[in-house]
Order: sequence, then C-alpha cells, then structure tokens
Amino acid sequence: MFGQDLPIFQSPMLGASGPDMAREASRAGALGALALAGSSADAILEQVARMKADLGGRPFSANLFVLEPALPDPGQVARAMAQLVAWRAELGLPEQAIPNKWAEDFASQFNALVEAAPPAASFTFGILSAQQAARLKAAGTRIIGTATTVAEAEAWHGVGADAILAQGMEAGGHRGTFLRPVEESLIGIAALVPAIKAAVPLPVIAAGGIMDGRGIAAMLQLGADAVQMGTAFLLAEESTISAPWRAALVGRKADDVRLTRAFSGRHARGIENRFMREMREAEIPPYPIQNALTQELRAANAKAGRSDMLSLWAGQGVHALREGRTADLVSQFWAEARAALRETADRYAI
Repeated sequence: MFGQDLPIFQSPMLGASGPDMAREASRAGALGALALAGSSADAILEQVARMKADLGGRPFSANLFVLEPALPDPGQVARAMAQLVAWRAELGLPEQAIPNKWAEDFASQFNALVEAAPPAASFTFGILSAQQAARLKAAGTRIIGTATTVAEAEAWHGVGADAILAQGMEAGGHRGTFLRPVEESLIGIAALVPAIKAAVPLPVIAAGGIMDGRGIAAMLQLGADAVQMGTAFLLAEESTISAPWRAALVGRKADDVRLTRAFSGRHARGIENRFMREMREAEIPPYPIQNALTQELRAANAKAGRSDMLSLWAGQGVHALREGRTADLVSQFWAEARAALRETADRYAI
C-alpha cells in the first residue's frame, strides 16, 4: 500500500526527527516521516514539496496532531505561569509573557496537507472526520490513524483510514489516546496488535518498544504488517535532539522512563528528571497551553547544557539504543529481523 521496500516506518518525532532523517529512512527502503505538527501551512507546503523532489518518487509520510482551537481559561493560565516563575528565575529568564499563539491552527495545516498531497499522512491526538479523510484520500494521500485501543482503531476504520498505527504503552513521546483517559488506554503492544488485527480489516503498524530486528520479527509474528520505530533512531546521526538530551539517553534502563504531563499538558513518556518529579502534583493545564508555556524554559535549559528541565522523550526500549546513520540502522534492523525469523524457523524445524 505505501510502496516502500521494507516493513519499517520511521516515527515522526517533533523536535527529534527532521527532514534529513525522513529522507534517509525512505532512501534506505523504510517509510520516512516528516513531523509537521509544529509547522505553519506554508512550511508544510514547502517541506512536502522538497521531500517529493529529493526522493524522486520514493514514498514517505507526513504527520500532524489533530487539535481543536485552544480556549484557555485565564485563571488557569495565570496559575500555570506562576508555577514556572522559580524555574525561569533559576535560568535567568525574564518575566514570562502570554504567548502570541498556543499552537499552529490545525484547519490551516490540514488544508495545506491536502494541497501538498504527500504519499501518506499519519495523525495523532485525535481523529479526522469522514469528510476530512475523504478530501485527503481524493488528493492521493493514504491515511494512517494512531490508536492506543481497539475502540480507537475501530473509530479510524469508520472514518476511512487506510491503516492503523497501534501505539503500545511502551512507546516514547506523546500518547495518541483520544477516546478514553490515558490511564484506561495503556495496553502493551504484544496485546494491542492482535486485538486490533482481529477487530478491523486494515493493515496494522506496531509501535512501542521495538528497538532491533528481534522486536520487528516478534511483531510480524503477532500479525503486524509493519513496525514503526522512534526511540531506536534518537541517537542516529540525523537526529535533531539537543546535546543534553543525547547525553541523557546514554546508559539508561527501561525503568528510567515515566509518563508525565508536566512539560506539555498531555501524557508523554520520557526519562524522569527533576522537573517531572517536582511538578508531579502541580495543576497542569491541557495541551497545547502547558506546552507553549514551557517552551522557552526548555530551550534555555538545553542552551545551558542542562537536562533537568528538558522533555527527554524516550520509550521503554531506551536501554537498547545504538548510534549510526539512519540508513545503516534501517539496514541493520531488517537484517536482524530476517535472521531472527530464520532462527525461529530452524529452532522449531518449521
């Protein structure tokens, strides 16, 4: 359906995977992905056009967050800003001003995506309407809907998605949950993939904790049609993460990561640090309010070479990180997957 050579998708990671990673992943036979949720409509048109030109017909995807317009409560915003005063003072930042905008306008982004018509597009944080899905498909774009539960997969099937991205609880970064509370939607990928495969007649892409060829082989054996890997590429040469984030990833264990709302207002998995611990009991406004309010703080923390106030997104497979070029990692992962599948067949004389 998507036309790539290998059943490997590179995860669109806003702030971590730039166009270079997407380009190299697609050139290596995977499906590279542009993380466009933070981009303006004009930037979306430009980036998709450039990727089409660079790849010369090779497939890739683009990702957006499905967001309603932010309507913050002034009192809630004031309280959230008050909670950040001491943190900002520690970094020498001036008194905070209310942001000019909380996030890019999704309606404008979506219109630009339809016009740009990438080969594929994935969505998280919410769901398209059937009308929106029809517009995008009429432009020639295949739709990938993120689901953390069977009900969410069924909802995406109902609006016309072409494939389901099954996001297991092991995945790093933001949760794609949109129907029920996150606490009721934390399903491990080994249980989620076969459940979704049994419920909807669509290709399923497994995501969450997949760090090597054995993980790929395991997901394919469970019925997944492909896998999506994100954390596995965080130390790639093309990764755009900051130096403190990169340093914080080294030598980590699976139990070093936690879910938090402290940085963005939406549950996301990352390496636990001081900000996460000390903000655990704080009143946090929803995404994108908190995300906008902490943006300057996070940037200043990285500039200072520190990681105690950074969103260090990573999944539970962080212990298995490796370095290298994106293209080389893709080749290694697939070679390992083929070897693992052959080993299983030989072991049990299949």
